[in-house]
Amino acid sequence: MANATLRIGIVGAGANTRARHLPGLQRLPGVKVVMVANRTAASTQTVAKDFGIPGVARHWREVVAAPDIDAVVIGTWPNLHAEATCAALANGKHVLTEARMAAHLAQAETMAAAAKARPDLVAQIVPAPMSLDFDAAIAERLPELGPLREVCVTHTGGQFADPAMPLGWRQEFALSGVNTLMLGINYEMVQRWLGRDPEWVQADAAIFSARRPRPEGGQGEVEIPESVSVLGRYADGARLVMHFSGVELGRPRHEIRLNGERGALRFDLAVQKLWYTPLGGTETAIEPTAAQRRGWRVEEDFVASIREGAPVRLTDFATGVRYMRLTDAVWRSWSDGGVRIAL
Repeated sequence: MANATLRIGIVGAGANTRARHLPGLQRLPGVKVVMVANRTAASTQTVAKDFGIPGVARHWREVVAAPDIDAVVIGTWPNLHAEATCAALANGKHVLTEARMAAHLAQAETMAAAAKARPDLVAQIVPAPMSLDFDAAIAERLPELGPLREVCVTHTGGQFADPAMPLGWRQEFALSGVNTLMLGINYEMVQRWLGRDPEWVQADAAIFSARRPRPEGGQGEVEIPESVSVLGRYADGARLVMHFSGVELGRPRHEIRLNGERGALRFDLAVQKLWYTPLGGTETAIEPTAAQRRGWRVEEDFVASIREGAPVRLTDFATGVRYMRLTDAVWRSWSDGGVRIAL
């Protein structure tokens, strides 16, 4: 495989696949995207024409079963990630699947088991991208904070404030599962920095517009919360406090704070700025060095793991199962009236 052409098949060419994965793969030497299957025959033909892909499949199963394909990129909604991933691995294909890992925890665990049964194949999840240039700088500063006291995550916007806004796939359980707002993608970053998970979480959430118009006509039921707040506690006593909202009018907020005994970090993801405040001192900006800035290298990393055996770091299936465990626990806590769920 080191010198042979790596042949890629695409299952689901959504926005991120078209913006990131296809251009990223086609820039790499010795990599060729040879087949695509999208939701409809028309959209499949459009993607194939736009990106010069020679093979057009009528169904995603044709892609994962094709004998002349070495690896599969899955860019569908979460509801298909588990089935397509397991089928691809069973057919001897390396897999890069879009995040969130799956629709719910049981599917994620099935995917992890399928990957474990094929250690000869690469299984990778697209990582949370917003902190890639800051992860190393945050990790370097963490010891200066002293014992951690609070992890505070806030991500709000007004995308669901208007009841007349059409129903989107992120609001339908059949398509998105337990993935609520931007909970999973933000928690993945915190998990990446701390390397551990809370012992328990409890959640309160709300759906304010029970029904919304469907783009194709008619009305659809909103099944996934439009606002959710989460509390948790780590083994060392540090608190986890998260709030996500799609109904906040005004300026959106996207910030993660790590508050320690001797210092604090504040990461404003909206403006991509990081600040550090020591105990008794003033807040100062931290500019990651060129060496610390990793940037988007998802496709490059995937190909390197296949060709060189480089371990998957961003993001492996074990990590995906961990963030799905928290996402699932938040859903169960909300569904059961805010009870505490052990992780």
